[in-house]
Amino acid sequence: MLKSVELKDYMMSNPITVRADDSMNTAIKLILEHKISGVCVTDENDHLVGILSEMDCLRAILSATYNKTSIGFVHEFMADDKLVVAHPQEAIIDVAQDMLSKNKRRRPVMKDGKLVGQITCRQLLSAVMGFSS
Repeated sequence: MLKSVELKDYMMSNPITVRADDSMNTAIKLILEHKISGVCVTDENDHLVGILSEMDCLRAILSATYNKTSIGFVHEFMADDKLVVAHPQEAIIDVAQDMLSKNKRRRPVMKDGKLVGQITCRQLLSAVMGFSS
C-alpha cells in the first residue's frame, strides 16, 4: 500500500546538479558516477535553468567526434525552453501521466522558486508498485 500519493514522498531530494558553464565532461562524469539518466542545471541560487539528459550528452560526444572539436559546455546541449516542473504536493499519478504524455523521463521538483528534488521514471515505478502491494 502506498504511504501517500504526494510526490515529496518519492522524489529524489537534493538531486545532482550542474551549472550551465560546466564542461560536458564534468556533467557526463557525474551522470556515470551516480548512475542517473540526467541532471538538473541550476544557477548559483539553485534556480532551475535547464535539464541535461544522457541523450544530450550522447549528442555532445557525437558532435565533437564528427566535427573534431572539443565536447563543449552544458549550456550548449541542455534543454532550457518550456521547462515543466512539479511541486512536492502533486499526486504521483498525475505527474506520471503527464510525463508519459510528454515523453519525459524526469521532472524537476520546485518549491518557492528553488529546486528541491527530482522525480524520475525509476522513482515513479517504485511508487506505483506500492499500489499492488
